[in-house]
Amino acid sequence: MDIKPRKDRDSRREAILDIAAELFLNEGFEATSMSTIAARVGGSKSTLYNYFKSKEEIFQAHVERYCNWQSEEMFHLLDDEGDDVSAALTRIGRRYVTNVMSDRNMRHFRLIVSAAERSPELGKAFYEAGPLRGARLLGGFLARMRDKGLIDAADPLSAAHQFIGLCQNRMLKSRLVGHSSEPTRQEVDAEVDAAVRTFVAAFAPRAAP
Repeated sequence: MDIKPRKDRDSRREAILDIAAELFLNEGFEATSMSTIAARVGGSKSTLYNYFKSKEEIFQAHVERYCNWQSEEMFHLLDDEGDDVSAALTRIGRRYVTNVMSDRNMRHFRLIVSAAERSPELGKAFYEAGPLRGARLLGGFLARMRDKGLIDAADPLSAAHQFIGLCQNRMLKSRLVGHSSEPTRQEVDAEVDAAVRTFVAAFAPRAAP
């Protein structure tokens, strides 16, 4: 289950999200109801409504919480920057591909895409809390590397999106449709190493004229 240490003082709310997450993943967004969640939580629907106004609100809270956990696991690796761009990108790239291409994350992604068909605002919330936030964090790192003269990136955010694309693009569609299985450590390393080499070559500082 998607259970983390309780940072929120309201452990009841967190417990609701833990249970709802499993129901959404196992039953699907459409098939999960407020009544089902309340029954699994062990309280009444009125108690559930004290915390969330709707199933959509629960789902959005779950998505935002899940994205926050993912970001914490991945992008704290940029805290120890040093001056080695390749090493930093390799660390973040390997963690990123490992997490994103995992079986559980694929289940989440399919669930979110399915829910977004009915409720586009849920898809927007996911994109802003997950992919866009991650790209902005990486873009901030790349901007600092640019300011040090270590890369030549006029638009660090665009460069961040390009690096993420290099890391995941070849595997993503194959994983989403179930054509390939969760990548091994060796497969992740090979994919990210190739992405880092391509990125560093493309954004290497230009020699002075």
